[in-house]
Amino acid sequence: MPFENIPQPDLLSVSPTLRLRRWRPEDKADMERALQWYQDPELVYFVDGPDAKPYSSVVKMYEYLDQKGEEYWIEELENGEFVPIGDVTLCREDLPIVLGPKEKWGQGCGRQVVQTLIHRAEALGFDHLGVEEIYHYNIRSKRMFESLGFQVVEQTDAGCRYRLDLIC
Repeated sequence: MPFENIPQPDLLSVSPTLRLRRWRPEDKADMERALQWYQDPELVYFVDGPDAKPYSSVVKMYEYLDQKGEEYWIEELENGEFVPIGDVTLCREDLPIVLGPKEKWGQGCGRQVVQTLIHRAEALGFDHLGVEEIYHYNIRSKRMFESLGFQVVEQTDAGCRYRLDLIC
């Protein structure tokens, strides 16, 4: 139960071909697919920094994120079926998002997903959303969040913290 007394929806529509599906511990096949993403050194570099190692498991990460906020699979319609292409967590102070397949990077999927979660946060009555840290070298992620109105609120050793004030 990520937010007290607020049920998490099973599905959030992003577009006709993109949706968010609630993460569940029994999503074993989806976690196997996700583990492949998190074994890519380039993806891990953007997510966890230059010294990070590829993951050997994603289960504990997803369990942690599910306790922190609303954890979702990002799914895209492919050949008539929705399949996971990433994950995202809606939290007040962080909005971690990953698109696994590199061919999905820079295509606007992440922007659409974050925009959907901004609307969800407004509906929940949040006064702001934060992003804990984006590394200085993660230019795509910085551009995406800034294009949605997030502003740098603090410099960190490795990057910046962001915040978006919401109108409720």
